[in-house]
Amino acid sequence: MTPTRPAGERIRNVPERRDEAALAVRHTGSVPASPRPTIVDVARAAGVSKSLVSAALRGEAGVSAASRERIAAAADQLGYRTNGWAQRLVSGRSDLVGVLLTDLRNEYHTDIVNGIEDAAHEAGFGVILSHGRRDRRLLLDRLQGLIDLGVDAVIAVTGHLDAGALAAASARVPLVVVGRPESVPDGAGWVRNNDEEGARLAVAHVLSLGHERIGFVHGSARPASRARRGAYRSLVADPREFAGAEEFFADGSGLTAVFATNDRLGAELLAGAADRGRRVPDDLAVVGYDNTELSRLVRPALTSVDQPRGEMGTAAMAQALALLGSGRAEHLVVAPTLVVRGSTVRTAPLD
Repeated sequence: MTPTRPAGERIRNVPERRDEAALAVRHTGSVPASPRPTIVDVARAAGVSKSLVSAALRGEAGVSAASRERIAAAADQLGYRTNGWAQRLVSGRSDLVGVLLTDLRNEYHTDIVNGIEDAAHEAGFGVILSHGRRDRRLLLDRLQGLIDLGVDAVIAVTGHLDAGALAAASARVPLVVVGRPESVPDGAGWVRNNDEEGARLAVAHVLSLGHERIGFVHGSARPASRARRGAYRSLVADPREFAGAEEFFADGSGLTAVFATNDRLGAELLAGAADRGRRVPDDLAVVGYDNTELSRLVRPALTSVDQPRGEMGTAAMAQALALLGSGRAEHLVVAPTLVVRGSTVRTAPLD
């Protein structure tokens, strides 16, 4: 029995197989993109050999100015772009630097990265970023991943990797460390802030304002914090140390000034003072460390020790280039400065 169809329904034959390209034109109204032009296409358009195109694109000698100009015009007209990965496979270089960070959200790290990226761009290198979210195991995994990608060098902006992990990495790829880990392997580059000098600047500043009872607030026992603590102890007659802002306000009675090992702790001290009705800087002077954006946003604005983070990033990239060139790098210690604001001196300008 022949099945019935609703009145007015048209009958049309639907092919079992459809041409995908034709469907693309029908449904999108556009022709599928043409294949990516190759070096053969450029040679054909310029009327020269493939080998001459290759030599011209690599900037080799022996190609006449007229041929070079004709090849460039053909490549531009076709939209040809060199295959960077293929060239890197031939040369054995990736022209990439891996940058490993403890925490991408930390302004200290991002400012250093800006310096690295600017210097890398000037040198013709790309940058691959990876961060460990303050997790040592994740940092190790990310470090291994960067090396496995074939980067030419690694810049580790972290103090959270131990000597063994850094030594193993340095044996496989040129390594530069930014910051202050427990130790840096021989042969690696190293860029760090002079933590002792920065702490001396901070403490000497509040001493010059007449404060004698000065506390120290830290958030870790890492090398940079220990170095700052040591300088603090050398200048204060009766040192009193606290693990965080809450401990300071619980046990720091009688203190009129406090030096914090980073701006985040400094901001917590400012907030804690406000909550307790202690006027800053009249009742309590506060100094932070790092001179991050946070130090300028809080009120009163936070006096802070400035690490030249962009300069440190630029220096780290220079160290990486030195390792790739001569195979030698150096240990560079950069000098901090003190930026005075309203948390220690009421008449300090806002910025």
